[in-house]
Amino acid sequence: MTEFTPVSGLLGGMLIGLSAVLMLWGAGRITGISGIYGGLLKPQRGDVAWRAMFVAGLIGGGLLWPFVAGESLPVDLQVDWPVMLLAGALVGFGTRRGGGCTSGHGVCGIGRLSQRSVVATIVFMLAAFVTTFVTRHFIGL
Repeated sequence: MTEFTPVSGLLGGMLIGLSAVLMLWGAGRITGISGIYGGLLKPQRGDVAWRAMFVAGLIGGGLLWPFVAGESLPVDLQVDWPVMLLAGALVGFGTRRGGGCTSGHGVCGIGRLSQRSVVATIVFMLAAFVTTFVTRHFIGL
């Protein structure tokens, strides 16, 4: 982190929370990205279109950003592509095993007062703290 931007962080977080609430109230669906994407991998009749549109909107938002903001998305990969692909595969495996990702449990699960999501978020965050500590102090990454 090089910049502290509390206003944009707060507004972004509020928009994420609002979108999760609107999805739950409007469509009766939980806005867990890994669950939405996972539903595309095992398609069920009548359940594909909204999932595909949701994922397309996520990708389209990133592609549209440079035209709206007049600047490209800042991307600074500090590892090689094979490492990035392996990390992505491990994250995908972990989200399926954990019944969702950190943000899904944190935003949607805790917002619904799910005890399972509270525990999952605590475990995810502790694992992240330990991983960061080990990689910075023992491995030197």
